[in-house]
Amino acid sequence: MKVSIEVNGRPVAEEVPDRTLLVHFLRDTAGLTATNIGCDTTSCGACTVLLDGESVKSCTVLAAQVDGHAVTTVEGLSASDGSLHPVQRAFQEQHGLQCGFCTPGMIMASVSLLADNPKPTRDEVRARLEGNLCRCTGYHNIVSAVIDASGQEVDR
Repeated sequence: MKVSIEVNGRPVAEEVPDRTLLVHFLRDTAGLTATNIGCDTTSCGACTVLLDGESVKSCTVLAAQVDGHAVTTVEGLSASDGSLHPVQRAFQEQHGLQCGFCTPGMIMASVSLLADNPKPTRDEVRARLEGNLCRCTGYHNIVSAVIDASGQEVDR
């Protein structure tokens, strides 16, 4: 099946098997390997990307379902000059990562969260990110990163 998807602002068209998952299309066809494969069951959120601006777990979406749509991965957040997106910057400054495996999915879910709710509370951040798992941190710095990216004061 021929699939055409706008990925990070550029068209990617390829013939793929009908059952190709979006996560595999992104990694294997588009060559964007920051979108991680964690559980393949939507439990961990490591594969979270934006589909037409909304966060989705790409391990349970078929590439064929996304034909003609726009996908943004963490690689597509940085500006053309290489400067980091505010959420990426905040994750770096607030130490919202440890091993980094969950970080791309956390960042993409956070971008979606802030698009919907520009000034979330810490509880709202925790509730919205509950579908993204981190096995290394206690989530405190991840929540602080989202609060920082929203322009609010981070209380320690």
